[in-house]
Amino acid sequence: MKAKKIYGVPVQVKGAFFDTESEKEIATAELITQKFSELKKRFFLVNNWKDYCGNFSADFKLFGRSGDSITRDPKAGDYIRIDIPGPGDYKAKGYDWVEIVEMNDTTFGEEKERWLMMCRPCQEPSVQTEHIAHFYSDQTTSTIIISRFEKSIKVGIYGRNEITNYKTGWIGKIRNFMISLGGYTSLTKIQWKTLAEGLLNF
Repeated sequence: MKAKKIYGVPVQVKGAFFDTESEKEIATAELITQKFSELKKRFFLVNNWKDYCGNFSADFKLFGRSGDSITRDPKAGDYIRIDIPGPGDYKAKGYDWVEIVEMNDTTFGEEKERWLMMCRPCQEPSVQTEHIAHFYSDQTTSTIIISRFEKSIKVGIYGRNEITNYKTGWIGKIRNFMISLGGYTSLTKIQWKTLAEGLLNF
């Protein structure tokens, strides 16, 4: 099985990958516009993502460049703090961190409207360190795309070049290695699938 080639998503070169998509067909153009507007609101409300996934999902919080919690719409250069059920990054107080490296609304193919958010594992913001606060390396990307078509709306989440992070202390290296060996990475894929479906569950 090969990674899908998706416009705006990095090419898969090495490591693991995943593609998860959820699509909802809608009867009328007016209703599609209405539901996509609601989907966009959910997509931009990063702090509320857990509400769409259920109690057993990860908790997502949006932070600015200075490391302060924020409630506005996300933009490139912001950070998302992820509290995943289970062992977190010990140097980052049990959290994993990603940076939003790209946000755009460029459409492609049959899409009538589209928003893309690409994230990459990173250091904890406002902390001067080379330590990547995530179980994947900073070569990994997770890209979330919401799209409106003529008769449907869609959420796609695509992981590329998922490589274990060893740019950390020895405790973190053991934790990340164990995660890469075990089924925890499968649980993260289930998490993304839950988010994709939850965003569309009106």
